[in-house]
Order: sequence, then structure tokens, then C-alpha cells
Amino acid sequence: MTFFAPVFALGSPVAYPTTETVGTVDEQFGVKVQDPYRWLENDVRVDPKVAAWVEAQNKVTDAYLETVPGREQLASRMRALYDYARTGVPEVAGDRYFFTRNSGLQNQAVLYVKDGKDGAERVLIDPNAWAKDGATALDSWVPSKDGTKLIYSIQDGGSDWRTVKVLDVATGKTMDDEIKWVKFSALEWDKVGQGFYYSRFPEPDKEGEFQSLNTDQEIRYHLLGTPQADDPLIYATPEEPQLNHVAQVADDGSFLLVTSSSGTDERYRLTMIGLNGDETRRVIVPDLLNDWSMIGMSGGRIYFVTNKDAPRLRIVSMAITGSESALDTVVAEGESVISGASVVGGRLVVNYLQDARNVVKLFDLAGKPMGELPLPGIGSVGGFDGDLDSTETFFSYSSFNRPTTIYRYDLTSGQVTPWAEPKLAFNPDDYTVEQRFYASKDGTKVPMFIVKKKSVTGPAPTLLYGYGGFNISLTPGFSPTRLAWLEQGGVYAQASLRGGGEYGKAWHDAGRLANKQNVFDDFIAAGEYLIAEGVTGKDQLAIEGRSNGGLLVGAVVNQRPDLFAAAHAAVGVMDMLRFDRFTAGRYWVDDYGYPNKEADFQTLIRYSPYHTIRKADYPAVIVSTADTDDRVVPGHSFKYTARLQATEAGDKPHLIRIETRAGHGSGKPTDKIIEEFSDIYAFLANFTGLKVAGE
Repeated sequence: MTFFAPVFALGSPVAYPTTETVGTVDEQFGVKVQDPYRWLENDVRVDPKVAAWVEAQNKVTDAYLETVPGREQLASRMRALYDYARTGVPEVAGDRYFFTRNSGLQNQAVLYVKDGKDGAERVLIDPNAWAKDGATALDSWVPSKDGTKLIYSIQDGGSDWRTVKVLDVATGKTMDDEIKWVKFSALEWDKVGQGFYYSRFPEPDKEGEFQSLNTDQEIRYHLLGTPQADDPLIYATPEEPQLNHVAQVADDGSFLLVTSSSGTDERYRLTMIGLNGDETRRVIVPDLLNDWSMIGMSGGRIYFVTNKDAPRLRIVSMAITGSESALDTVVAEGESVISGASVVGGRLVVNYLQDARNVVKLFDLAGKPMGELPLPGIGSVGGFDGDLDSTETFFSYSSFNRPTTIYRYDLTSGQVTPWAEPKLAFNPDDYTVEQRFYASKDGTKVPMFIVKKKSVTGPAPTLLYGYGGFNISLTPGFSPTRLAWLEQGGVYAQASLRGGGEYGKAWHDAGRLANKQNVFDDFIAAGEYLIAEGVTGKDQLAIEGRSNGGLLVGAVVNQRPDLFAAAHAAVGVMDMLRFDRFTAGRYWVDDYGYPNKEADFQTLIRYSPYHTIRKADYPAVIVSTADTDDRVVPGHSFKYTARLQATEAGDKPHLIRIETRAGHGSGKPTDKIIEEFSDIYAFLANFTGLKVAGE
């Protein structure tokens, strides 16, 4: 028997590889759940059969994409649109300025340093020489307070695992220190720059490196010049192995704040550990109930952003010797959600989300309003790092038609000036960014951004993007790949679905656990609205989502296959009955529930993309994942695709694109991004009627 002999799937012109089925049946709460593709959960690096399946699927997908018009034209245009200098928000340490820049088509951004405001910039770390395929990335970097040394972490092949090293800034030489098995960690220097705190997991066995559950995280301290094996344990909870722990050093270096959590919902326990010879431990927030984020210190008080008694968050302070029971409100909860804040230059800089776009307000440290920071338009901002005595801070601004610009904010004069402006290969004024509100199935008003060329009128091929989960907000942002779609006359729509954080805790809660169907209803209603309003036509609508958004795409395609012409489900969570068995999946029970609890099981099985595929006329579907995705393991996408291909789901293609040496998304080199999205958007354009210039 030839295991992967090509055959034509029923009703489809595409010859899919044959996928072996197994008789696995799990009985849960009296329900017999068939899982015929369970074997596809195995790691592609370990199981030769899975590796052969991946090779066969990619061969079919590559052959099909070769026939799709517009790929080369889109790739060429994406390269041109990517070819501009992209600068990150600088961080000031001592008299040095540290910042990243990608000159345009570099696979990875380069870290630069300037000695003083007027000093010449020089390259500090260039990760582009680390790997021939460009898939090894500089992940995070943290300068010591005096700017003489720098901790940095390395991400290889898209994995969530990090390797941490240390660099001497003056010489640019990497020191001998190397820390491994770091994941989901902050990197925090001690006050004097002699060592740092980090979070790590136990070293997994080789077969489980990219799939085994992440438990028993601990915080350790590394003294420079010593081996990792000697790093003392600072904090761990072996009696609660499910807890994650992140360390944060106080501004004055007097204590270490350990933030512990059990999942993705912002529910934290805070433990204060004395430093400078006093190692007293004190739990200041005992219960895993609320969101707490330490944003700075002043006058013997600690400032936090919290949602305790404030679903849209507020800013509070407590004495260093205090606890959760003794809080003073500094900035009360408002109509808009606080998405971030910092104590910098003797004031509070508070970033609000107002209908899914940012507004920045200023307050003194007693909470008295000091005005609003002017922004260029509807967009997203980030940054505002610094110390209590800083005289300047920096922030980024971007929108759908505006690539990131870095601004300097003079905290003494209040003046805002550009610090790094991109030079563009297009005119932003050729595009309109509009926000509309539409009614979901239950009448809830949902915001949606609609972006298009000013010259586009009437129904046009439209790409609708959504996420809807984990309290994550979708705000305006620039993407060269999406701009390539817009340039061809396509429309881009982005819906701020329930389950996100756009309107605070109530908005999040309305789209998780037993309420997850609201997210799918919101996305379906967005598509219906775009058609009803003439933005797009019935055969012109494509949908796209990543990770939890991949789940979204899989679920709504199963529920309303008639509504969409094409769909792209990227790195999606597709098996809702087994997601908690791999890597970080156990954290997601906060949003999805527990598959082994009957009430949650009954909810999950009703929408699980893998389990709800049905006989119907499906749109064209392309699934994308990567072999080194150890966040949402690729078995989710493998199983979903195999089942879709084996179902009588119409004659449009149902393909999977499997990247090698890539992960969940971060760290992906520029050339792989262009290659991926020219494939995906040409596929979507072909089935929505978008004509690519030069075809």
C-alpha cells in the first residue's frame, strides 16, 4: 500500500494526499467523540509518518499555488512596501539610547546604541548573521541602569524557548554567560548591574521539547560570570505547579515584586521580596482575582493599574509597607479602558482605549488632570518608558495607513517632536480609515474599522479580520502585506469582537467560556453588515484570523460556509477538547474552559472547528501553520485540514501551508513573511475576484 497515494477528494478538483484514519474514540460525559486523526498530533521532528504527511501536503499546496495568478506581483509589491527603515521606541539607560531598526528588507531588526543625544549611532547586535535562513531573532533586550551592560534573549526558529546572553556595551562583546530554558519571562537587572532575575521551566526531554506542558516555572537570579547551574532559586511554588511567576525589580531597588498567575486571564497574586540584605517575603495581594500592574514609585508609594472594583481599570497607590487592603485611588475608572500607564518625569502618562483607538491623558501624581497628548489621528500608541526624574520619554504612533513613527515627548516643555519618521513608497493620503458600528445577533453594537483607497467605490473584494479573545484589543496598525491588498483595490475591515479588551472586563467576559458563541455571532454579523452596506459583494468576502483568530475562522466557516468566498485560518486552536494537553495550552482554560468539566465540554464540542466540520458547500480555505509552533502546536491545523479534506465540503480547494523553521509568528524573517502572505493573499484574491495589477 502506498500510504500517500494522491487521490481526488470527493467533489474536489484538487488531488489531496490520502490521510490514514485510526479508530480512536473517547467517551466523555456519555458522548462518544471520534478522533480519527489523533496520530497527527505527534511532533513532525519525531514521527516519520507525520513528517511524510507534511511533505505530501506541502507538495500539493505548492503545486496549487503555482497556478494562482498574482503571487509574483504581490510579492514584488510587498518587498517594495517593506523596504523602508523601521525604528523601534528607544530606551534610555545612563547617557545611552538603545533602539532597534530594520533598514527595510533585513530579515531581522538590528539593535543600535547612541552615546548621548548627539552621539553617533553604532550597531550593537545584528542577528542577521546568526542563521543562514534568517530565522534566528533578537527577541528582548534590557540595558543595565547605567547603560554599561545589556541582557538579550535569542529566539530560534520561531520557538517560545529563549536563550539569554549578556553583552558589554562599550566593547560590543558578548560575555560568557548563557541562560537556557527561559520562556514567558521578564529579564530584570538588579540595581547595581551585577546580575539579573529571570523565569525558567525545567529542562524537558528531547521528544517533549516542543509539545510537553509547561509547569513548575521558577524565578532564579544569575550573578554575572557564574554558571547557570549555580543560579540560586528565588521563588517557586512546587505545591502549585500550574502557577507562572514573573519578577520585577522596584525602581529604587529595595524589593522584588513577583507576579504569579495560573492562566491568561489577568488574575494575579503579588509577593514582595526584600532586597539589599533584607529578604523578607510578604504577600501583598493574596488572591488570584484581579489584574495588577506595577507602573512606578514615588514618595514611598507604589503605583498600580488594577481592575479591582473597576472593570475598565483605575490607577491606585499603596505604601511600600501596605497591601491590597490599603489602597488610595489616584485616577478613577472612566468611560474608556486604561490600556497602559507609566510614572515618568514626575507625572502619570495614561493610555486609554476609546472605541478601540488610543487616547493619551496626563495627570500629576495625585491624580489631577494635566491635559491630553495630541496625536496625529485615529491610531495606536505605545511606549512612554522612563524614570521618575526623566526629562524626556518616547512613544510610537501608527495607523492602518501610517507606518510607525517615533516621537519624543519633552516632559519639561510639553513639546512633542518626531524622532524617527519613515520614508514611504506610497501616499498615506490615498487611503481612508473609517470606524463604523454594527449590530450583532443579539443587538450588541460592535465597532469595526474599514480601510480602503479613496478611489474605491461600490462593492469590492474585502478581507475581514478578527480575533475576539483573551482580553486582547485589536487597534489600528500598519501592515505592508495588507497595504499590498489595499493597493489592488481591495478593502480591509477589522472588527473589535467581544472577548477582546476594547471595553474592559465586561466585553471580555461576554466573549469567553459559555459566551464564546457571541464572538462567532459578532464576526458573522460583521460579514453580513459589509455585504448589506455594499462595502463588498456576496462572493467577494474573505476572512482571516490568527491563533485564537484561527479558531474563530474555523468555527464561523463551519457555521456559515455560505457567507464567505474564502478563508485563511492561521496557527489556529482547532481541537477544543485537547488544547490543554500541549505546551501553553493549559493556560487557555481561562477563556475556553476545561474540556474535562461537563458544562465546559458541552460548550466546547458545539463549536470546536475540528469536530463541527460538516457536509456543505464550503468556501476556499487555506490553513497555515509552522513546524516549530510550540504555542499552538501544529497538530491542531493538521487534524482540522485532514478532516476537512475528507469531508464532502464542496469543490473549492481546502489546503494547508506548513512553514519550516518558523513558529507562532514572532521572530519570523522578512523574506518568509513576504513569501507567506504573497501566497495567502493571492489565494484569497483569486476567490474574491480581486484583480492584481500586472497579472
